[in-house]
Amino acid sequence: MTITLEPLNVTLSVCKVEDYSKIDITMPFCFTGSTDEELSLVCPVNLVPDNTTERDDGWKAFRIVGVLDFSLIGILSKISGILADNKIGIFAISTYNTDYILTKEEDFARALEVLKNAGYTIKESLSEGGIS
Repeated sequence: MTITLEPLNVTLSVCKVEDYSKIDITMPFCFTGSTDEELSLVCPVNLVPDNTTERDDGWKAFRIVGVLDFSLIGILSKISGILADNKIGIFAISTYNTDYILTKEEDFARALEVLKNAGYTIKESLSEGGIS
């Protein structure tokens, strides 16, 4: 099974927020996580709300193309292992359809190159700067 990865043309911030009232979570690439300890938000840097208590900017993302069946095992594990072997840290987000893998901006091109060399197909980015 060939897996295709699609780089996204957005710079993201990983944040902790007081609440979600100051962001439109229906905007593309806004992900929330609520636990008994925190409210987390991943969103485009230009949408970070002013009620953010902590933030880490400069993340780039790619997604696994297609809808992943829940019976598929090890896809995210394999990608994260390859990147870990190359000293590239990740922040992963899973949605109902697929997985999104974030790396720091300075590691992004190298992450895609490492994955391409490992046999993954890298889809042309929707805008300039994509790796094909």
